Amino acid sequence: MFRKNKLAMLVGEFLGTTALTLIVLAVSHSQLSLGYFIASAAGLMVALMTLSLAGISGAIFNPAMTIGLWTVRKLRTLQALSYLAVQLLGGAVAWELFIYLTKLTGVHNTGTYSSRVLVAEVVGTFVFAFVWAAAIYQRFSLYAKAAAIGGGLAAGSLVASLGSAGILNPAVALGLHQWGWGTYVLGPVLGAVIGFNLYNLIFVETELAEVAESASEKAKTSRLNATLTQSEVATEAEADVKTAVATGKTAAVKKHVSTAKKSSGKKKSTRRNPNAA
Repeated sequence: MFRKNKLAMLVGEFLGTTALTLIVLAVSHSQLSLGYFIASAAGLMVALMTLSLAGISGAIFNPAMTIGLWTVRKLRTLQALSYLAVQLLGGAVAWELFIYLTKLTGVHNTGTYSSRVLVAEVVGTFVFAFVWAAAIYQRFSLYAKAAAIGGGLAAGSLVASLGSAGILNPAVALGLHQWGWGTYVLGPVLGAVIGFNLYNLIFVETELAEVAESASEKAKTSRLNATLTQSEVATEAEADVKTAVATGKTAAVKKHVSTAKKSSGKKKSTRRNPNAA
């Protein structure tokens, strides 16, 4: 039995994927059906849905990104499988809703295999996943994360549009009736896995190493400063002691001389004058 928060996570992923697929379908079948407008609309929708649902489900809305996050242990296995199911369901429901609203008929699946499409989807999704990884590992704020992920999707889609439809999302490909195991499924999955793991392997471990080295250097410097401070205090204390001793000796000598002079004066005054009467 699902708890309320787990149900909210699944519903959030379903709604986000459905909304993303619908906006791509709407722009693709409009007079603005150019790669730039489709990528911009998809990026804007992802940014808005990230602001709305990032605190609930993580705002993934993409089976390829779900698999990529799972490979770097940002999602548990059961959670990832649940997300995959509702995301694909969201893409299918978006298509049915689109057909109902537009009364479009005669559309067939066009996701046939092409090595050029596969490579384009891999490269585009790699750009998207790499930016997403940076947003996660560098702990961007919510608004910065939404802007980075939305912008990353738009940029990756534009790059992929050089050789494909620039979908970068198997659930959206299912909704667009461009599902193809060797192109719009395998391509985004490979790109996401490479993007997340490359960033995690090279940049995250390098950053952690630099932080550790910085902490070590800081500790060494702190110990050195403490030693220097103690040495300076000891030197100053020793100098104060020497000064005090010297001052004491000088005072003692002056006191002795003063006493000697007084004694000499008294002896002179008490001596009898032989010429006196």
